Amino acid sequence: MPSAPTGTSYAVLGLLSLRSWTTYELAQQVRRSLNWFWPRAERKLYQEPKALVERGLATSRTEHTGRRPRTVYTITPEGRAALREWLNQPAAPRSGESEAMVKVFFADAGDLEQLDATLSRQGDEAAERIESLTAMAEASLDESAFPERLHLSALSLRLQLEQELAVLRWTRWAREQVAQWGSTSDPAGWSAADSLRRLVDDGRAALAGHGSLAPDRR
Repeated sequence: MPSAPTGTSYAVLGLLSLRSWTTYELAQQVRRSLNWFWPRAERKLYQEPKALVERGLATSRTEHTGRRPRTVYTITPEGRAALREWLNQPAAPRSGESEAMVKVFFADAGDLEQLDATLSRQGDEAAERIESLTAMAEASLDESAFPERLHLSALSLRLQLEQELAVLRWTRWAREQVAQWGSTSDPAGWSAADSLRRLVDDGRAALAGHGSLAPDRR
């Protein structure tokens, strides 16, 4: 018996609901879209379509491009029903992964130069991702592969952009703070308590407005 479907199973099934794909084409599409918020999809991409076929959620057929064979995967009616049912289920809690933040958290094992370099690289990475997201949005405006889904792309891209903008703002702020420290183990006159109090105030202010504001229709 095949294992139970995972979030990645449904992510691939979602792509198959758009059209039929080869594994290579799925990989390209994942890099353009899902990798921004579901990077594990690419790691399991070459096993998942076969597992979907075993579960009866997809079919496969062999085609030839010249003499080279290729396998094309297509969603089944059972796959579409499973995808719809999955959309009814609560999503798993959001999670994030950043090796750079692990280095920031344990920066007192090193020096200020190392910490600043880590923060600088995080800022550069965020700037590169912002550039990529902007280019993706511009390309979608010019010619989208799935124009009937442009509204969903716009919704998703906005969150990705906001997250990268937040990282960029935070790295600039963090480097300004760190510049005041004597070392990674001595913040000198910089007040961590004041920073935490502002954090508490900002968090409470955000929570106070949560759920009470009308949706932004822009």
